[in-house]
Order: sequence, then structure tokens, then C-alpha cells
Amino acid sequence: MNSLEDIAIVEVASLQVIGIKKTGTYTLIPELLMKVYGYIVKKKMAIAGPPIFICHEISPEAVMDANEKGTAQVEVAWPVSGTIKGTKEMKVYELPGGKMVHTIHYGPYDTCETTYLKLFAWIKEKGLRISGPIREAYPNDPRQVAPDKIMTEIFVPVD
Repeated sequence: MNSLEDIAIVEVASLQVIGIKKTGTYTLIPELLMKVYGYIVKKKMAIAGPPIFICHEISPEAVMDANEKGTAQVEVAWPVSGTIKGTKEMKVYELPGGKMVHTIHYGPYDTCETTYLKLFAWIKEKGLRISGPIREAYPNDPRQVAPDKIMTEIFVPVD
């Protein structure tokens, strides 16, 4: 799926997004993404990039624990442009940019673990420290591409 050559440090720009956050398991991700997308379409907002999942648990152990207990902070957002208004549930905010380690996983979402383990090992090897929530961006639609062509861009803020 990925090799160490596919991992790089990049500078990521901040993004204006509209998003929603719930507590539960990561199975909420597709439902929340569709909810935000539905709101964007209803309000005729201009989409400015692929949808994003923001993972507030930043270690493999914390991810597994939060998912098992249903205490994960599941946040999804969609980059949008222009002047937009949110609601009590859908917040408009600036998703911060900065120095991040980046890689791309190819394949079904439930096969990302190996890529994450390589990514975390690379970060440790380089002496970097994870400094914030990890992001996944979904540049293609799993309903429109073969399973082995599904892309998950992973961004890990580091210092």
C-alpha cells in the first residue's frame, strides 16, 4: 500500500470549513459527512476541497480505546469558500494549517492500520512529536472507484 518513500513533511494551509462534532464511535464518520454535505448542498455553498475527518485521539491505543468505549470525538468538516453561516450544530471555522507529516493510503478505509503504523514509526524515527489532531482527507468517492483505488490522505501535525 505505502512505502516509507511516500511519507513527507509538508506545510499545510489553513482552511475555512463547515463541520460537525459528535461523541461516539468512528462508524459515525460517513453519516456525519453526508449530513454536512447535505447542508452544503441545501445552502448552495461552494465546496473548496475534499471532506476531512479530524481524529482527536492521537495514538493507536487511544483510538482503539475511544472507539471501543464509544467516547471518540468524531469531527468531520468540508472546506468551503465564500461568506457562509453555520448553525448551532454545524460550525464554520478555520481549520489550522502548519507543519504536518503526509502520506496517502490506497485501499478500503478499514485497511488503513498498516499505513498508520508505518507513519507513526517514521515520525518516531525522525524524532518528531505529534502536536495535534490527525486528519484524513478523502479525495475520491468510494462509491465511484474500485476498492483498491480509494484514497485516504493522512496528515499528522508535528513539531
